[in-house]
Amino acid sequence: MKDKVAIVGMGCSKFGERWDMGLSDLIIEAAYEGYADAGIEPGQIDAVFYSNGTTGALAATPVADALKLKNIPILRNENYCCSGHIALIEACMAVASGAYKTVLAIGAEKLKDTGFAGLGAGRGISTVMEARRTAPGSFALIGTRYFEENGISYDEGKRLLANIAVKNHANGMLSPKAHFHKEITVEDVLKAPIIATPLGLFDCCGNSDGAACAIITSAENARSFRDDPIWIKGFGISMDAGLPHMRPGFGWTSFDALKVSSGKAYEMAGIKNPREEIDVAEVHDCFTVTEMLIYEDFGFSARGRARDDIDSGFFERTGGLPVNVDGGLKCFGHPVGASGIRMTYEIYKQLQGRTDNPERQLKGAARGLSHTFGGPPQLSAVLIAGNEKG
Repeated sequence: MKDKVAIVGMGCSKFGERWDMGLSDLIIEAAYEGYADAGIEPGQIDAVFYSNGTTGALAATPVADALKLKNIPILRNENYCCSGHIALIEACMAVASGAYKTVLAIGAEKLKDTGFAGLGAGRGISTVMEARRTAPGSFALIGTRYFEENGISYDEGKRLLANIAVKNHANGMLSPKAHFHKEITVEDVLKAPIIATPLGLFDCCGNSDGAACAIITSAENARSFRDDPIWIKGFGISMDAGLPHMRPGFGWTSFDALKVSSGKAYEMAGIKNPREEIDVAEVHDCFTVTEMLIYEDFGFSARGRARDDIDSGFFERTGGLPVNVDGGLKCFGHPVGASGIRMTYEIYKQLQGRTDNPERQLKGAARGLSHTFGGPPQLSAVLIAGNEKG
């Protein structure tokens, strides 16, 4: 896959409580920014790959209806929080195979109108409960076990996670399209209501409406669209059977899906030392503790030593490996079907040096990673992109 396809246009709606917009409006908002970015007409799209988690009965018709597309394949997937990444990767594979020349990957979600609280959709018997345990309750177990294994007191662990929340809120303040624009302090996080110990209100991502899209074409065709295409370097997907935390030996402080998906992406991209070779990353911070766990499973931090990198500011905007520089799921928002493409949108803009706020723009970023993590969870998807071919 490396350098066989490129992203030549992307679009992203404003995320948040979009009571003024329907699902079709969000799709249009994202798609037409993507069309303009690529300088493309809708008639040049050969196929569409659509991600959405809450309108399964409608298949892909929301995209066809909203964008007035016809007589081309429009394929929908729902893979928990990884749906957007799966659509994007499917689009890349379709172009790399030679089946299509130029395709659209688009994800959209209108979660606020469902009336459900909590993270995501399709979690077990309802959109909120997973085997009668909430999503915060599941992920909170990671924190409790991580503190115990690494000799971290409860108060120290809470403060460690609070630093991640403060970082992401500061980054979200600089993102015009983000759901939340609110600076917070460590004390704010520590004093916030507990949702599931040790996770408080500011440790949990928001429930948002939004859409994002990408236009992908072949390597041979990319520079006919623009001088600065972003090249796909590698991807990795790992889907585990059943519930990993129901198996003997599962320890909560590491997930095979995270290690396998990132390892596959690194191998395809030719990355040996991700800590040094990745310039910017967007990872699945559904909760602050999830982001911390990902640091270690992705090889950004040594096992059990994420706290050293958090304390040193290594993952901050001015650090060695900036993570979630647009605010992440925590502040940009998490409309499930759109998130993976939105996270790639940030990488795309960073690698081109074209973010919508110069204060957030990183200097010299050449290679970036985007990632989502979904299911109970047992599904992880990673995409690596670069601004130079070869």
